[in-house]
Amino acid sequence: MSAYTSKTGVTSILKSFSSADRERAKAAAINKVRFATPKEKGLLESVRAAQGGNFHLVKEFSYYLLEADLDDDEVLQIMKDGRKIVHSLTPDFADVVEALLSFNWRKRCPEVVEAYTEFSIDIMVAHNTYIPIGLSKCIVHWIPGDLQAADWVNGCPAEGTRTELKTVHDILNRILTAVPMAFDVVIDVISAKFPYFKKPAHVTAGYLYNVLWLMEYKPMFEELVLQLVLQKLLILDVNAPRDEIVETDEDEDKMDEGGVFTIDDITSDTVVKQPEDSVVHPIGHTLDTCLSMLYNEGKRWAANRFFKTLLYIFDEVLLPSHNTHHVQFVIFHVCSIRSAYSEAFLSSLWLKVQNPNVSAIIRHAAVGYIASYLARAKFVPLSTIKLYLNELSNWANSYIGDSDQYSSQNGSLKANMVFFSVCQSIFYLIAFRAKDLTKDLHFLQLLPLSRIAMSHLNPLRYCLPAVATAFAGVTRTHQLAYCHTVLERNARRKLATVYGHDKAMPEETLETFFPFDPYMLKLSNKYIEPNYLVYKAHEMEESVATETFRRKRGDSEMVEEDDFILADKRQRMNELSKSQEFDKHFHFGTSPGFNS
Repeated sequence: MSAYTSKTGVTSILKSFSSADRERAKAAAINKVRFATPKEKGLLESVRAAQGGNFHLVKEFSYYLLEADLDDDEVLQIMKDGRKIVHSLTPDFADVVEALLSFNWRKRCPEVVEAYTEFSIDIMVAHNTYIPIGLSKCIVHWIPGDLQAADWVNGCPAEGTRTELKTVHDILNRILTAVPMAFDVVIDVISAKFPYFKKPAHVTAGYLYNVLWLMEYKPMFEELVLQLVLQKLLILDVNAPRDEIVETDEDEDKMDEGGVFTIDDITSDTVVKQPEDSVVHPIGHTLDTCLSMLYNEGKRWAANRFFKTLLYIFDEVLLPSHNTHHVQFVIFHVCSIRSAYSEAFLSSLWLKVQNPNVSAIIRHAAVGYIASYLARAKFVPLSTIKLYLNELSNWANSYIGDSDQYSSQNGSLKANMVFFSVCQSIFYLIAFRAKDLTKDLHFLQLLPLSRIAMSHLNPLRYCLPAVATAFAGVTRTHQLAYCHTVLERNARRKLATVYGHDKAMPEETLETFFPFDPYMLKLSNKYIEPNYLVYKAHEMEESVATETFRRKRGDSEMVEEDDFILADKRQRMNELSKSQEFDKHFHFGTSPGFNS
C-alpha cells in the first residue's frame, strides 16, 4: 500500500476484494434492472407483448431471426410456435412473418422442412396478404448463385442440386394446391425474379430450368409461363445481334491464332470455361443455352393444345417485335414437327396480310415471315410454295389493277408499304427457290411477274438491291421478265438523289426483315440445321447480275431520256457511278440470306 492511499483512506485498485465485499457486489447486481435477449423472450412472448402495444420486442425478434445462426432444434421450435399463433400474425406483424419465411431451409433436416412448409401454408391460408412474400421466398431458391456454374452444365443441374430443388418444388406445389389465390400471384413473382439479362448464362438457364419444371406439375401455367419466357428471351435476343455474335467469335479465333492468351491460360478457380460448342458472345451464349432447353421440350410441342398456345403467343409477342434474330426460330422448330402446324402458321400469316383492318406494320412483318419461312424451311413441300406464290402474285396483280383506276393515287413507300412488301416477297422467293421452281416453268409463266415488276408503282425501286438483282437474273435467264432496264433507271435515280441532297432519301429502300436468316447460335443449332435450307446461287445469276452493271454509259439504254433524272445532274451521276459505293449497293452477295 502506498503512503498516499494510506493517508487518504482510498482503496487501491491493486487490492483484492474480501469475500464479504464480493457477496455485497453480487447482491447489488441481482437487484439491478436486467433485459432479456430476443432468444429468451421467444416468438410467443414477443407477439403477446406487441398485442399489448409494445412492438419493441417483436422488432428485436425479427432482427434476431435474420441474423442469428440457429440450429435445427431452434428453427423447429420457432416454426411450431408460429403455427400456434398463425391467426394472430396479422399484417401488423409483416416484418416478423417475412423473417420467418426467409429461413434458408434447403439444407435442413426433414423435420424442419416439414415444419416450414406447414407454417408457410397456414400463414398464407389465414392471411392472403402474405401470399406474394411466401411465393417470393420460395421461388428465390430457383436462382443459382453467380459462382455455381460448375453445378449447372448447359442449364442442367448436378444431381445434388436437383435433389434440393425437388424439395423447393414440392413445397411450391403444396402451396399452390392449398392456396388457390396463389395462382394469381405466381406469374408476377416469377417475372419479378427473372435474372437480369447480363447475368452469367448458368444463372438465367438455371432459372429457366425451374420455370419449365413448374409446368410439369402445374400445366395450367403453360400459356402464361411460355409467354413470359419468350418475352424475357427477346430481351436477350435484341442484345445479341447476329453481327456481334459473328464478330466476337472471329475476334476469339484471331486471338487463339495470334498466340494471345486464351481462357485456358487463366488459372483462377472463379473462371468457368465456356463450352466449345457455344458462341463466345456472353449474352448470345445465355440465349443459346436457353433456346436449347426450350427446343428440347419436344414432348410438349407435339400437343395440339400447346401449339395453339404458341401460335397465339407468336401473334402477341413475336410478330410485333422488331429486330429479333433467333427467338422466332421457336415457331420454325415447332412447325417442323407436323405439317398441320406449318399449314396453320402460314394460313394465320396470310389472313393478316389480306386483312385491311390490320395495321400496315403487322401486315408487312407477316409478309416477311411468309417469304422467309417458305424460302428456308426444307420440310415445306414445293406445292405449298407454289400455292403462296400464286396467292401473293394474284393479290399484287389485283392491287395494281385497283391503283390503275386512280391515276392520282400516292405512289410513295409509306402509302403502299404492304404492296411493296408482297412484291419483294415474290421476288425473294423466286430468286431463293429458283432451283426448284424453274423445274416447272409453265407455272412461273402463268404468274403475272412482268406486270408486277414493270407496274407504274415500280416495286423494284423499293426492294433490297440484292433481291431485285437476283430476281432479275433468274427471270432473264428463263425469259420470264426483263427487269434490268428498270433496275438501271432506278440506280440512276438513287444516285441523283444522293448528289441532290447529300444523302439517300429515307424512302429509297423498304425496311425488310427476313426473320429466318442464318442461325448463328451453335449449341441450339442442332435442332434447326436438319430442317434449314442454305441458299445456293442459281446458275447464271451471278454472271447476269455482274453483266448488268458492267454496261458502259454509252449504251443506248443508259442515255435515253429518263423521267427520274434531271438533266443538270447527269455529270454528277456519272462521277458517282464510278465509285465503289455503286458496286456495293448492287452486289447481290450482300443480301440478307443470299450469302448463306
